[in-house]
Amino acid sequence: MKTKNTVKKLHWLALAATLSLAGAGAPSFAGEGHDHGAVPAVGNANGPQRMADGSVFLPKPAQRQLNVRTLVVETAELPRAFELNGRVLMDPNAGGKVQPINAGRIEPGPNGLPNAGQTVKKGEVLAYVVSAVAPLEKASQSAQLAEIRAAKALAEKRLARLRELSDTVPRKEVEAAESEVVSLTDRMSAVSAGLASKEALLAPVSGVIASAQVVAGQVVDARELIFEIVDPKRVRIEALAFDGAIASNIGGATLAVGDQRVPLSFIGAARSLREQALPLNFQAQSPELLGLAVGQPVKVVVQSKQKTQGIPVPQASLMKNAANQNVIWVKTAPEKFEPRTVTFEPLDGASVTVTSGLKSGDRVATQGATLINQVR
Repeated sequence: MKTKNTVKKLHWLALAATLSLAGAGAPSFAGEGHDHGAVPAVGNANGPQRMADGSVFLPKPAQRQLNVRTLVVETAELPRAFELNGRVLMDPNAGGKVQPINAGRIEPGPNGLPNAGQTVKKGEVLAYVVSAVAPLEKASQSAQLAEIRAAKALAEKRLARLRELSDTVPRKEVEAAESEVVSLTDRMSAVSAGLASKEALLAPVSGVIASAQVVAGQVVDARELIFEIVDPKRVRIEALAFDGAIASNIGGATLAVGDQRVPLSFIGAARSLREQALPLNFQAQSPELLGLAVGQPVKVVVQSKQKTQGIPVPQASLMKNAANQNVIWVKTAPEKFEPRTVTFEPLDGASVTVTSGLKSGDRVATQGATLINQVR
């Protein structure tokens, strides 16, 4: 009897524990008039999140995962700069064009027709142009060649007879006959070469084929552009300035190619307007220019001789907020970034000069700023 009571007690204890666990997993509600307010759901407080004041909480593991890099900035005296539209041109001292003098048909050179991007050397035969001759003109040249050939044969026979009679014939007659044979031989060679002439198209400089616009058998006109050859490491940059005073106030210029800054040497400004703008010519020599093509539009940053106070910041640090304002993310704590609204001016194509919104000693996000700006 005692054993049955013990089993019944254990059964009730197990049932009570089951109901207690079930009640813990189910939502509980207060009685009428005893509502204590809704309890907010608890999120992941350890993950990246945008705070109420607009700053971003970014834990150290997330910073390493997003590859965030920062840089302490300082105020400096920097040159005033202007951003101009430009384009890449061929350097006339390091490039050239191949054009035929006469019209004719294209024939491949010793190594075939070169393709765009192929490296060539100065003096290399790129192709031949077989001159196109009208049928009537060709018949006239053939008749002239036949007459010269017949006259040469008679002159050779006369010379042979004079040499046999050299003892009785004056020496001057023999020399005159010899001169006539040589003259007819040269005339026959010239006319023969004119009938089967081929103009060799030679590479004027060493470089890379920028454009190839012919195929074998194509008929081309005189002065038609066949090949363009450029040295990709030496190009000209032409920028258009709508303010003529810029030409007399240039202290330096740079061209941004990816993350690299290529310095430009100012050659001079034109003295005639083009489309109401003054062309400015710059020269560049750098291996980074290999990625540029002739005619490609570029942005040229021209630095004037005037100076201004500002903070140099990489251009990759500039972001846009929801109000379309320019902002830069500043690290104010080990795991906290704040957006700062800034105003800036161009500097060198890869960096900008921040004129307001930052101060010396701020730690600016230079890498991963785009990912910080997307945290919500």
